[in-house]
Amino acid sequence: MHSISLKEFKAYFDDQYMSLCLFAHKYIGDLELSKDIVQDVFVKIWEDKITFKSENSIKTYLYTSVKNKCLDYLKSKTYKSTNKLSDADIQKLETEPFFMREVAVQETSKIIHQAIATLPKKCAEILLLSIQDYSNQDIANELNISVNTVKAQKKIAYKKLKPILKEYFLFISFALE
Repeated sequence: MHSISLKEFKAYFDDQYMSLCLFAHKYIGDLELSKDIVQDVFVKIWEDKITFKSENSIKTYLYTSVKNKCLDYLKSKTYKSTNKLSDADIQKLETEPFFMREVAVQETSKIIHQAIATLPKKCAEILLLSIQDYSNQDIANELNISVNTVKAQKKIAYKKLKPILKEYFLFISFALE
């Protein structure tokens, strides 16, 4: 076990910040508040000089801490006085399956976006639109290219992503179509 250096801390922050904000947003539905919660978790790690055994234990700590802070907020008198989230809704958010599913979604999304960033610009642009549920025709219209070009670029992208994503590829190809 060791405390993390400033360089390691910054690297973890840069790598995890956006995923954790999106994860928190799934709980509380407020992106600005989600950012505050994630920043609070990172500040606590730094100020308390928390040590970790491994990279997995850091991720586990981050996601669990963000979840707990979100649930604390949802149970607060301030939140309950202005919002209509029922106790049953909060109980659903407290379940392990909800937590694990949201962690998996954020981690998978990060892996996909990192892989897409390695593609040529036009391929990446087409895949990102595809992920946002644009049809081939919509992508063609948006980028002012032919549908055949969209299909060809997607084919190139899949071919380049396959070796990068390996075991994730089957799941991702279903998600992108």
